[in-house]
This record gives sequence, C-alpha cells and structure tokens, in this order.
Amino acid sequence: MVIVMEHNATSEQVEHVVDKLVEKGFDVHRSTGVDYTVLGAVGAKIVSTRDFAAMSGVREAHRISEPYKLASRAFHPEGSRVRIGDVEFGGDEVVIMAGPCTIESEAQCEEVAAGVAEAGARVMRGGAFKPRTSPYSFQGHGEKGLRIIRKAADRHGLLVISEVMESAQIPLAHDYIDIIQIGTRNMQNYNLLRDIGKSGIPALLKRGMSATITDLLLASEYIMAEGNHNVLLCERGIRTFENLTRNTLDLSAVPVVKQISHLPIIVDPSHAVAIRNRVAPLSQAAVAVGADGLLIEVHQDPENALCDGAQSLYVSQFSELMDSMRRIAQAVGKNIAEPTLA
Repeated sequence: MVIVMEHNATSEQVEHVVDKLVEKGFDVHRSTGVDYTVLGAVGAKIVSTRDFAAMSGVREAHRISEPYKLASRAFHPEGSRVRIGDVEFGGDEVVIMAGPCTIESEAQCEEVAAGVAEAGARVMRGGAFKPRTSPYSFQGHGEKGLRIIRKAADRHGLLVISEVMESAQIPLAHDYIDIIQIGTRNMQNYNLLRDIGKSGIPALLKRGMSATITDLLLASEYIMAEGNHNVLLCERGIRTFENLTRNTLDLSAVPVVKQISHLPIIVDPSHAVAIRNRVAPLSQAAVAVGADGLLIEVHQDPENALCDGAQSLYVSQFSELMDSMRRIAQAVGKNIAEPTLA
C-alpha cells in the first residue's frame, strides 16, 4: 500500500500514520519527494485503504497492484537519484563506469584508471572476485585486488565498483568498494541480496541472463526491503536463441523500467555482445534510449588480458567513444562528464 501525505502535512501527522501502519503489522518505508512524503507499507496484511485515506494529513491511499512495491514508481513518482560522493545516478548526467574485467596488477590498474578518468569516466570498475564458468579459470586476486583498485581510483578521483559473490565478502566492501556489483548469476541469491540490503552499501544489480524485467525488480525488492534504497538496476543482455552474440542486449528494458520503476538503470554493453567492435554502437544506443549510466570494460592491453579481453576496449577507443556519446547525450537532454586534463 502507498500513502501519499499532503504537501503541508505536519511531522506529527506523518508519524501518526506511520504508527498506525506499524500497529497493523506493516514495515514502513518513507520516500520524501519535492512536494509530498510517500509512505510505502509492505506486509501481508489486508486492510481498507479508506481507513488511512480518512486520516489527517493524508492526500490519498491506494494499493500497489505490482508484486514489487518499493521498486514501483508509485512509491517514488519523481524517480530516484542515487548520490555517492559527488556522483549522482538518475539525474541529468549519464554516469560512465569503466575499467578492466579483472584486476591484474598495480601497473595495469594505474594505467587504466588514468586513461578512463582523463576521458571523463566517474567510476572505475574491476573484479577482485570473479565468478567463472570453469573452476580452472583465473578467479581474481581477492582482497589484494581490492587494495590495488582502491588506490588507483583514489589517485584519479574515481569511485570504485566491484563484485562480491557471497555475504562473507561484504565486510571487505565496506573497506574498499563504493558500489557493490551483484552479478547476473547472483541476481536471485536472496540471502546475499538481503545482506547487501542490511549493509547499506549502494548496489548495482545485474539482470539475470534468463530473467524477466519483473524478476529483476523483485530481486531489487529484497535489497530495498532491508532499508537500502541506493539500488541501481543493470541491463546486461539476456539469453535468446541468437548465437552470433554472447547475449542479446535488451535496450527496450530501459524505457520500460523507467515507466514502471523509479530506480536508475545502467546498461552494460560489453557483456552483451562480447566483441570489441560492437560495444561502441550499443553504448551509443544506450545513451540515446535514456540509460542513466554505462558499465564498459576497458583494458590497456586487451590482447593479453586474463579475462574478457575480446570485449574490452583499448583506452584510446574508450576516449573516442566518450566523445561520440557526449554528442548523443546532449541531443537527448543529458550530459556526460567532460574529459580532464592529463
């Protein structure tokens, strides 16, 4: 159930409604917009909305028909803006996150961090824990890798996004990571989602390779139900019958999500096609269709990368792509950070 308070409702009136909801057995989540406070009541209880609509200070009360409650745009009509440091997702800026698939060495991270920061990226990506299909593939450097990417990012004024694969790794995220990445294989690892929700660390939730948009939104609900509303959704391609690309990038998910949910949505073109020369056109299309950010793999020497070199852009290619995306962003009323001086 969603309860929208009057714009001039007093704090006492808001608290009275919250107390009544708690008394009825609901968990209450607040969303404060420009004009109204919205209360999202989550629980299995069935009550009459009329009882709440008649309370002092209440503008309207209604049930949310969607199975996802907190992720629904009805809960936050204006659209959420997730702010981390001086970077804001969901606003006028298309936030670019870039870096290698796997953290390999200090020299590698330093060179990539310098290159993507100079081109205008705001967040550095890099994996320290790598879920690999084969148990014999390189699995990442763990905490050592996190120390490396944190130092490189800090030197160049970048935030850090990196994946955790299990709850036991969350304490490391507190020390080294600004945004926890939840990979496609873990989208429905509900215990992990709950624990990330309890951690309060901003999270980027990737769509499962066989998941519907509703599945993705319900997965985000697990994080938000624990009180962590700093959630970014990520479209990274789904499995179809097509065999000329690794996955099929569902760009239609961007406007669909924006219509039914308030959460910012990011696009990862690198994992969709897995071929370097196809990443740029999909990145440009993602900006045109309204994505709030992109997650792009960049490597200083892709031919010798330990993981996903074929889909990683050279630093020079990334810089050229950023220039082209700025023009597209401007055409759709958005902006991308300008390049910095080397």
